[in-house]
Amino acid sequence: MSNKTVLSGRRPRNGARAALTSLALIVAAATGVTPAAAAPYRPAAPLEATYHAPGPWVVAQRTGVDCCTSTGDSYDIWYPADLGAGGVVHPVITWGNGTMAHPREYAYLLSHLASWGFVVIAADRTDTGTGAQMLDAVRYLSDQNGDPNSVFHNKIDTDAAGATGHSQGGLGAINALTRGGGLVDTAVTLEMPMAAACASLPTVDGQSACIDPTAVTSGSVLLVNGTADGISPATQALPPEVIGLQSMQAYYDAMPAGVPKARAAVVGAHHNDVQGQPDCTNFGCTEGVHRYLGYLTAWFMDRLRGDQVARGAFLAGTGELLHNPHWSDQASTITR
Repeated sequence: MSNKTVLSGRRPRNGARAALTSLALIVAAATGVTPAAAAPYRPAAPLEATYHAPGPWVVAQRTGVDCCTSTGDSYDIWYPADLGAGGVVHPVITWGNGTMAHPREYAYLLSHLASWGFVVIAADRTDTGTGAQMLDAVRYLSDQNGDPNSVFHNKIDTDAAGATGHSQGGLGAINALTRGGGLVDTAVTLEMPMAAACASLPTVDGQSACIDPTAVTSGSVLLVNGTADGISPATQALPPEVIGLQSMQAYYDAMPAGVPKARAAVVGAHHNDVQGQPDCTNFGCTEGVHRYLGYLTAWFMDRLRGDQVARGAFLAGTGELLHNPHWSDQASTITR
């Protein structure tokens, strides 16, 4: 994103990223990938192109200034620099990092969302699967909305919040939706791991990171994975009764029929593509972040800002996402 204003409360971190955990190593073993530069990406359809482009808001960032979650973690926040211009109140998107990852590794994606008018908040925590810190982040911004001394005072739409995250953070997004008592309205998962992997993740304050899709009884859900991601498969050969919920298809099917939901897989993408910023040079990345931008943004524009044009991307049967050649394994229950 260009024209970014940055407010930092701690020194920038330099050097190599932290070592990947066993979860990421499973992915590497399954795919045998090495870092590679991705070719420039061009959206394949009009709605994708619209929301793939940067939004109309210049983006500001607060790094390590805001604190703290219930477990003592600070927040990084991306938000429209001209908060509240024209009387706008801004919906919230709370982000969950993948295992051993930090918000800075997703800065390109999170800044893109903020450019479309969202306040995007990420707890700087490396195990986000329970959703607890993601819910803390929503509550934090709600408190800031009521604080006359805060830059966010009266600028937050406290009735519109979404949750999204990568890998373990995808589990956190679903858990924030089901455990938040209505605090979160919609969840998007990016490369969420199959059930066999979630059992190895640590509990936080006695809560498990594993999800119960049958507990999604309100809100809406978008499940996104990559076709080359061995830990987040789109489909499974054996039925869930035999091997459990080991695919996005199984998670999707287990959610109640009345829940608005959709799923799709980015063709060729591996586990860490959402971390491309913007070039695909991180470990396990082949396609880069660009393929995720358009429809992730469109989903939140529909679900949190009532954008009927954006909803057209997800309509069952006719939705643009369901026919985009850059995606596969699509399904949707979204209606007008």
